[in-house]
Amino acid sequence: MASMQRQASSGSGSDVDPRNGKVDEKKRKRMISNRESARRSRMRKQQHLDDLIGQMSQLQKENNHVSQKIDAASQMYVGVESENNVLRARLAELTDRLSSLNSVLEIAEEVSGFAMDIPQLPDILMEPWQFPCSIQPITASANMFQY
Repeated sequence: MASMQRQASSGSGSDVDPRNGKVDEKKRKRMISNRESARRSRMRKQQHLDDLIGQMSQLQKENNHVSQKIDAASQMYVGVESENNVLRARLAELTDRLSSLNSVLEIAEEVSGFAMDIPQLPDILMEPWQFPCSIQPITASANMFQY
């Protein structure tokens, strides 16, 4: 009888009482089910974590690609701006030279007495910051700034 009590209190699942056997079997099945559920939950969590890491990696690649495009566009902008400054300086120089030549022609006209056709400087050359036509938006294609 003492050995039966020891077996019953040990919870080994080998109880003689059939009701305890059913309870132990239910406990064992529930425990197995819970372990399997926990395992599936850990797998889902790991899969989700792997997906997030992959997504992060992809976003970092895209971010680097966009940063490179921005850098390239910025360099192109600096180049175009520099070229514009050179062209503006050249325009100012040529406008001054044309004005000087027109002055020489006017003096030659007065001295010689002959009427000369001296072209007038267009306003755009005198005031290069003003545009010759109305300002309209400039459209660009998607591949305009590709390098």
